Amino acid sequence: MNSVLRRTVEFRRQQLIDRLIALEVYKINGKHLFELTLTELEDKYQAVRSHSHSH
Repeated sequence: MNSVLRRTVEFRRQQLIDRLIALEVYKINGKHLFELTLTELEDKYQAVRSHSHSH
């Protein structure tokens, strides 16, 4: 993976981690957020947003 793509992925991962923490999500399936892939973080963030908007 080239360095620009790597930085972009890491930036997006950190954004999602920050947003999930703001929503009081600290672990997913027993794993800390920083242990998860970008895809896992995206999926969880979408699930949390969908759940919070359904009320």
